[in-house]
Amino acid sequence: MTTTGKVITSVSTILLIGLAAFVFIKFYFVYSEGINEGDINYFQKEGFVFKTYEGKMIQTGYNSKNTSATIQSNEFKFSVEDERVAAQIEASSNRQMKLHWKRYLGVLPWRGNSEYVVDSVISATAPVRLEDMLPPQ
Repeated sequence: MTTTGKVITSVSTILLIGLAAFVFIKFYFVYSEGINEGDINYFQKEGFVFKTYEGKMIQTGYNSKNTSATIQSNEFKFSVEDERVAAQIEASSNRQMKLHWKRYLGVLPWRGNSEYVVDSVISATAPVRLEDMLPPQ
């Protein structure tokens, strides 16, 4: 093998390893994970080719971006790729939910439309009703 052939082979190998590392870090490396709690605003299955579950959770609390309001709801948009987790969320509608998620740096069409992918339902509690808070008469 000539020197030029060795250089081309070495550069190609380095570029291929760099591309593989980039794809892994961008699309498969779990950047962060955590738990969010709130009420599910919507949850639906959507997509043209890849049907994925997409949802939005409303979380009440302080929003430091809006200086004119003291309390404002925050939105958490997420995707679900596991059918069993999607079934749990659908069965627990109208409840306060606590969801565990993983955040990826990139979005893959078969995983969903969000960087946040919910992988489990930690809890789903019945909402507090006004009648439960009033003293008995």
